[in-house]
Amino acid sequence: MMDLCLYAMNEAERQKVEYADIRIINSKEQKLVSENERVYEVKDNIDQGFGVRVLKNGAWGFASSPIIAKDEIAKVVRNAVAVAKASASVNSKIKDKKISVLKNPKVIDSFKTIVRVDPFSIPIKDKFDFMFEISRRMLKVDKIKKVYSVANFENVDKHFANIFGSQIHTNVTTTMFEYVAYAVDESTSKDRSYGIYPQTIGYEAILESDLLDRCERVASEAVMKLTAHRGVEGIKDLVLDPTHLALTIHESVGHATELDRALGMEESLSGRTFATVDKLNKMQYGSPIVNLVADLTLENGLATHGYDDDGTKGKRWHIVKDGIFSGYSTSIDTAPEISMSESNGRCNADSWFSIPIVRIPNLGLMPGKDNLSVDDLIAGVDDGIYIEGMGSFSIDQMRENFQFGGDVFWEIKHGKITRMLDNVTYQAITRDFWNSCDAIAGEKYWVKSGVANCGKGDPMQTAKMTHGAAPARFRNIKIGGGNV
Repeated sequence: MMDLCLYAMNEAERQKVEYADIRIINSKEQKLVSENERVYEVKDNIDQGFGVRVLKNGAWGFASSPIIAKDEIAKVVRNAVAVAKASASVNSKIKDKKISVLKNPKVIDSFKTIVRVDPFSIPIKDKFDFMFEISRRMLKVDKIKKVYSVANFENVDKHFANIFGSQIHTNVTTTMFEYVAYAVDESTSKDRSYGIYPQTIGYEAILESDLLDRCERVASEAVMKLTAHRGVEGIKDLVLDPTHLALTIHESVGHATELDRALGMEESLSGRTFATVDKLNKMQYGSPIVNLVADLTLENGLATHGYDDDGTKGKRWHIVKDGIFSGYSTSIDTAPEISMSESNGRCNADSWFSIPIVRIPNLGLMPGKDNLSVDDLIAGVDDGIYIEGMGSFSIDQMRENFQFGGDVFWEIKHGKITRMLDNVTYQAITRDFWNSCDAIAGEKYWVKSGVANCGKGDPMQTAKMTHGAAPARFRNIKIGGGNV
């Protein structure tokens, strides 16, 4: 495959382009879904193809094909150049600025996910037997009427080369598993979910998990939601579990600090951002204890691929440092816009037929310096709510004004959890919210969660990334008054 990559770069050089790269990708994916003790869905998909990106006359051109052969590669390179020329012609008429890219150092390297048990080597029957056992355990709980389990496995094998001489081979395996229990009474139904959050890891993530051990608790909490107290409103303190914080971090920090969004290059799908370049290293994003770190070297992180689709090696950097807005997610064409000497390596495409764009990295809220537990955080709350799991969300086009729900809500009174609540939402302005954070649990409570379906771009692409956190406390947040 690498010979074909080099052939493509030779063709691109003959076209006198400013930059070019190619990705040849072979991927396979398996999705299994069970409903109670029956097979609901089996989906196996194998895909291959390549995409060529060129920069010609200061404009991007991209073309792709599922036919991996020399003649086809030469044709696709020429097509990409033709697209770039046409884009440059349009740009000149509207006096659009020419694109330039950073020159990455030449890299010859490989990266592979550490996998102890290949998920594709496990018989489908064994996987469904495990899912059926989950259903049997949960259906024993009174009022549980339906249980869904969903397993996803993915392997992406990629050969990359660029005009700077880089040759990079990556092989990334991802494992995901989640189940949902549905409780039903005479008037309503409620659900509660649990899972191993998606990771770049093998089937050992399932074999070594507590998925079976948690069945009864998850089912019981689904039943509790049927009679949980509704209609809570007011100004209250929040203690947020890592499984909930993942989505809050994603929407209010991750998307807000993508540089293409700040530069106005991306806004058609989900808007721009308040975190504009004039605020970098100046704006108080959160309280002084808030440190949000991007880490493309994170073990088993969903965005840990060794290198991005610019050929930039993954690294670690602060998005927010001691409460101050300190960094963006960048690419080789956006980083020069703010005088960065190198990209931090977060430009990726979701397939061989998509052009790479800036994406959210693995992004985590760092633990507090004091070894606080979630019980310690709760003990410091007189009137508040403890929230677990992801739920509904809404955020405006500038990533400022938001509303979040969750999966399970617990009332806190005088430092203790008293009862389950239902359909809680909270609203805040991004900076007000993060500045209200007054305590974060210690390192031993730091947990990795993930987002596996982040949408961005037009046409939309999806991406995966990990968001780690320890439980954190937020003061005086508006509760209720919104829709769920």
